[in-house]
Formats: sequence, structure tokens, C-alpha cells
Amino acid sequence: MSRTVSRAVTTLEAPPRTRYVEHCMGTVFSVDVRDRGEWSAAIDDLVDWLHRVDEVFSPFKPGSDVSRLARGELRLADADPEVRTVLELCAEVSATTEGTFTALVDGRIDPTGLVKGWAVERASALLRRHGSANHAVNGGGDVQLAGEAAPGRPWTVGIVDPNDRTRVLTTVEGRDFAVASSGPAERGAHIRDPFTGRPAAGLAGTTVVGPSLTRADAYATAAFVMGRDAVRWIAGVPEYAVLAVFPGGATVASRGWPPAGR
Repeated sequence: MSRTVSRAVTTLEAPPRTRYVEHCMGTVFSVDVRDRGEWSAAIDDLVDWLHRVDEVFSPFKPGSDVSRLARGELRLADADPEVRTVLELCAEVSATTEGTFTALVDGRIDPTGLVKGWAVERASALLRRHGSANHAVNGGGDVQLAGEAAPGRPWTVGIVDPNDRTRVLTTVEGRDFAVASSGPAERGAHIRDPFTGRPAAGLAGTTVVGPSLTRADAYATAAFVMGRDAVRWIAGVPEYAVLAVFPGGATVASRGWPPAGR
């Protein structure tokens, strides 16, 4: 199926730009390609991928593989092969986060804390296979960035203040990196501490920056649960940094924030 994409007018001063927006997984995904060329086929593949992920992993769709696994109606061996891939990634992230991240909710399989970031990162890889070296894929505010925004100019990403969604708290710049945020600002107190079962409290929000959105997204959730301890924890995770924001507006950043040398 062919989809309509928007293309900015290219001048000698402006970089080429192709943009597309898709609603999926209960959020909004946007694609911003900064390479010359025709990208409709690549965007078709990317959108098909996002909807496939939704059909397989959504815990809100009774017929998804994840829902059927949770009800005991489907064996893991018979599920879509990507389910095993995602659950293995969840186990790795759980180990790295000292058990703070988990793919179990009330004893049921639910890897949604990792799936969106993983889907966006894979979407970026798909664009690379189609030949795009410079692009941004944004899934509900979590972004995987490739290459540059323009020749010689890195990408700049604004971090929204979780205490005041109308203002940008700070920005980060770089090439080939990911940014993910977590907290209750948009969806309320939906993040629970897996050790107590109670909603995580103490922070207004967290943002993690690093090379992989799969991990940055899951790490941001874990960091929100950890609170101030997230700064200590992430110091042992190479290539990732965290910014923790408190309800009163104070911030604490880990060593390496914002990441340098990209």
C-alpha cells in the first residue's frame, strides 16, 4: 500500500527532508529522513513493521501472541520468533538493571516496557538497509537518530520538563544516538516498583541517552523506579547517561551527561 509522505522544499541552504507520521501502538510515530531520494517504499516497509509489532506484542489485543502467551493458550516455541528475541533482551536488561526492569506484570508476560524502543530502533535499521544514513525515528517521544541533521550539524533533541510539559528543560546533541524518557507526566502513575508492587515515586521523570533505543527506553523506566540510585547504577553501564528530575524541579545527572564525543 502506498502512503503519502511530506517533503520539504530543498534549497542550496536547506537539507533534503522527507517526513511521515503514523498512529500505532496507542501513540504517534514520526519519521524524518534527511537524505536525498525517494523514500516512499522504505516508509511503507517501516509502517508495516510497526503494525506487525503491534499485532504480535500488544497486551491490549486479545489475539496478539503476547496476550495468548499470558493466557496460556500459546507456547513460546509456537509464537512469532520475534517474541523470543524480545524476551531474551528483556532478560538481559533485567540483569543489567539489577532486577528493576521486568517483563512480568502481575506474573504475566508483558514486555511493553522494552518493545516500543526496540521497534523504533529496528525501524531505524530498516531505513539504513534502504540506504538512509541520516534520519530520526520518534516513537511517542523516544527517538533513535542516525547520522546528522544536516552536513556537519549534529541532531539536537529537546528534553521536556516533566514538571511543566510546556517548556524544554535542556537539550542534547549528537550523531547516531538514542534518547528515551520515562515518568508519570503523560500517563499518570503507571510505573510500578517490581519489588514492592506499588507505583514508583520520588522522581518527576528520567531521561536516558545512549547508542541503543531498545536499552535506553528500558533503562529510563528502570531509572525512574530506582530514583536517585539511578545515577549510581548507570555509572557502571558504559555509553549510557541519565538525567533524573525531581518534583520540585531539581535535577541530578550522571557522569557523562550529556554524552560527549559522538
